[in-house]
Amino acid sequence: MFYYALKVIISALLIVAISEIAKRSTGFAALIASIPITSLLAFVWLQVEGSPSERIAELSGQIFWLVLPSLVLFLALPFLLKQGVNFWISLAISVAATAGCYLALLPLLRRVGVNL
Repeated sequence: MFYYALKVIISALLIVAISEIAKRSTGFAALIASIPITSLLAFVWLQVEGSPSERIAELSGQIFWLVLPSLVLFLALPFLLKQGVNFWISLAISVAATAGCYLALLPLLRRVGVNL
């Protein structure tokens, strides 16, 4: 139980730190947020838990392919906000567009032999 609490606390602290840093410097916060912290934490937790290296390598490769559709959010959100669209509407449209890209990419990846 302590181990899971530790994992949650460390993960939460990173998220809080990034949001607090963004209040002072969006550039520095963006740099920290762009580091695949979630993926790095997952790799570390899997290693600590004794997962085989092949499993971690497989996860890393799958993350690569699934990062691609997530980039749509980072293109759509600032575009919509700069057009004067309300934040919540911009966020909803960006998330929907990203979800659509995931749904479109998954069958394509399966067709070309990428197993997710």
